[in-house]
Amino acid sequence: MTDTNDTRSHMPLGLAQRGYTGVIQHLSARDAGSALSEIELESRLIELGFVEGARVEVLHEGIVGRDPIAVRVDNITIAVRRREAMAIIVA
Repeated sequence: MTDTNDTRSHMPLGLAQRGYTGVIQHLSARDAGSALSEIELESRLIELGFVEGARVEVLHEGIVGRDPIAVRVDNITIAVRRREAMAIIVA
Protein backbone atom coordinates (compact mmCIF):
# COMPACT_ATOMS: atom_id res chain seq x y z
CA MET A 1 0.00 0.00 0.00
CA THR A 2 1.20 3.47 -0.80
CA ASP A 3 0.87 6.22 1.77
CA THR A 4 -0.84 9.26 0.27
CA ASN A 5 1.92 11.42 1.76
CA ASP A 6 4.63 9.31 0.09
CA THR A 7 6.10 11.38 -2.75
CA ARG A 8 8.48 8.63 -3.90
CA SER A 9 7.11 5.87 -6.05
CA HIS A 10 7.99 2.26 -5.40
CA MET A 11 10.30 0.58 -7.90
CA PRO A 12 12.58 -2.44 -8.15
CA LEU A 13 16.14 -1.76 -6.98
CA GLY A 14 17.30 -3.37 -10.24
CA LEU A 15 16.12 -0.26 -12.12
CA ALA A 16 18.02 2.18 -9.88
CA GLN A 17 21.08 3.99 -11.14
CA ARG A 18 24.33 4.80 -9.36
CA GLY A 19 23.72 7.31 -6.56
CA TYR A 20 20.15 6.19 -5.83
CA THR A 21 19.22 6.06 -2.15
CA GLY A 22 16.01 4.68 -0.72
CA VAL A 23 14.40 2.32 1.77
CA ILE A 24 13.40 -1.29 1.15
CA GLN A 25 9.61 -1.62 1.18
CA HIS A 26 9.30 -5.36 0.56
CA LEU A 27 10.60 -8.29 -1.51
CA SER A 28 8.73 -9.59 -4.54
CA ALA A 29 10.61 -12.36 -6.36
CA ARG A 30 7.69 -13.32 -8.61
CA ASP A 31 8.82 -11.33 -11.68
CA ALA A 32 12.54 -11.01 -10.92
CA GLY A 33 13.65 -13.35 -13.72
CA SER A 34 16.15 -15.16 -11.51
CA ALA A 35 17.20 -18.76 -12.06
CA LEU A 36 16.38 -19.33 -8.38
CA SER A 37 12.90 -20.17 -7.15
CA GLU A 38 10.94 -17.31 -5.53
CA ILE A 39 11.46 -18.75 -2.04
CA GLU A 40 15.19 -19.35 -2.60
CA LEU A 41 15.77 -15.84 -3.94
CA GLU A 42 13.84 -14.13 -1.15
CA SER A 43 15.66 -16.23 1.48
CA ARG A 44 19.08 -15.35 0.03
CA LEU A 45 18.26 -11.66 -0.15
CA ILE A 46 17.06 -11.64 3.46
CA GLU A 47 20.25 -13.45 4.56
CA LEU A 48 22.30 -10.74 2.82
CA GLY A 49 20.45 -8.01 4.74
CA PHE A 50 17.84 -6.90 2.19
CA VAL A 51 15.07 -6.56 4.76
CA GLU A 52 12.07 -4.25 4.98
CA GLY A 53 13.03 -0.84 6.35
CA ALA A 54 16.75 -1.10 5.52
CA ARG A 55 18.31 1.92 3.83
CA VAL A 56 19.97 1.21 0.48
CA GLU A 57 22.33 3.15 -1.76
CA VAL A 58 23.60 2.10 -5.21
CA LEU A 59 27.35 2.71 -5.05
CA HIS A 60 28.67 1.27 -8.31
CA GLU A 61 27.53 -0.34 -11.56
CA GLY A 62 29.45 -2.95 -13.55
CA ILE A 63 30.95 -1.91 -16.88
CA VAL A 64 29.18 -4.49 -19.05
CA GLY A 65 25.41 -3.91 -19.04
CA ARG A 66 25.69 -2.01 -15.73
CA ASP A 67 25.70 -5.40 -14.00
CA PRO A 68 26.30 -6.29 -11.18
CA ILE A 69 25.59 -3.38 -8.88
CA ALA A 70 27.32 -2.64 -5.58
CA VAL A 71 24.75 -1.68 -2.96
CA ARG A 72 25.20 -0.41 0.58
CA VAL A 73 22.52 -1.93 2.79
CA ASP A 74 22.63 -0.12 6.11
CA ASN A 75 26.39 -0.55 6.88
CA ILE A 76 27.20 -3.47 4.56
CA THR A 77 28.33 -3.31 0.91
CA ILE A 78 26.99 -6.13 -1.27
CA ALA A 79 27.27 -6.91 -4.99
CA VAL A 80 24.05 -8.21 -6.52
CA ARG A 81 22.93 -8.97 -10.06
CA ARG A 82 20.35 -6.56 -11.44
CA ARG A 83 17.91 -9.38 -12.23
CA GLU A 84 17.98 -10.43 -8.57
CA ALA A 85 17.73 -6.80 -7.46
CA MET A 86 14.43 -6.65 -9.39
CA ALA A 87 12.94 -8.55 -6.42
CA ILE A 88 13.83 -5.73 -3.99
CA ILE A 89 11.11 -3.06 -4.00
CA VAL A 90 12.36 0.33 -2.78
CA ALA A 91 11.02 3.84 -2.34
